[in-house]
Amino acid sequence: MSKEIERRSFLQLGLAAGAAALFARNAGAQTAMSAAKPANAPANAPAAPIKTTKLYDNLWLLQGTGGNMALQSGVDGNLLIDSSFANAVPAILQTVAALGQGAPFALINTHWHPDHTGGNEGLHAAGFTIFAHQKTRERLSVPIEMKLFHRTTTPLPASALPTVTFEHSLRLWRNGDELDLAHFEPAHTDTDISIHFRQANVLHMGDIWFNGMYPFIDEATGGSIGGMIAATDKGLAVADRSTKIIPGHGPLGNKDDLARYGAMLVQVRARVAKLKAAGLSEQDAVAQKPTADLDAVWGKGMMNGDQIVGIAYRTL
Repeated sequence: MSKEIERRSFLQLGLAAGAAALFARNAGAQTAMSAAKPANAPANAPAAPIKTTKLYDNLWLLQGTGGNMALQSGVDGNLLIDSSFANAVPAILQTVAALGQGAPFALINTHWHPDHTGGNEGLHAAGFTIFAHQKTRERLSVPIEMKLFHRTTTPLPASALPTVTFEHSLRLWRNGDELDLAHFEPAHTDTDISIHFRQANVLHMGDIWFNGMYPFIDEATGGSIGGMIAATDKGLAVADRSTKIIPGHGPLGNKDDLARYGAMLVQVRARVAKLKAAGLSEQDAVAQKPTADLDAVWGKGMMNGDQIVGIAYRTL
């Protein structure tokens, strides 16, 4: 099998462990309208329907095949967070047409991974301007070797790249709300941002948070377990007890849910660090099963206990 893989099918982040099996090659294209034809979309049928959950008067959570998205609508135009895979573009546009009002305005990428950026090209063709951290544009522009999955991604075309970028933070005033976009230090990747809707009191954490499961941490682009813990703490500092928090994957949650996830990451890091400090190799540390008591709760998602121990060991 070729080691080249299209970014738009990087991960099918489902609920089964064994992430390498979640890669799929792309070919062909799906189309919602001629102006928004996503190139290189997966050939295997349209994406799953998008489930919508109303979070505020003009703000919805959108959940489909890829990472969790959000839609804000109003007189200032439609604003999307993340774009799933390329083959999800038709369903996304249908959802925007059903819920939104006005013209497309912005698509904000929470980070570079293709289950969050795969629809960029099609949504840009439909009129959305793409916003992201500056490193997201850089990562999407070059091949990236994903050693954990033995794959190398391919660069996206210019039409799929963010054209508005920032380094540390960015503030937007749209549709009656104030949005704070903030960069995390390297955590899940080195491209991660959060988006806080102040009036709606909704916080999108991107893939800093995998709600109810061990996270995938992308070592290839700067991710580390320590960075994930620091980023989780940063999200907790922004949220209050009423904040609705959108994870990159998993169900909508709140501050207590995010705090439990953060506590789990701290436990994993401490246990693995103790084994590493004692001189155990990565293989021997994994064999010790230091997360055995956690796996029944947290190991039912993309990553199992052995995988999170390996990642923690390598990124300490």
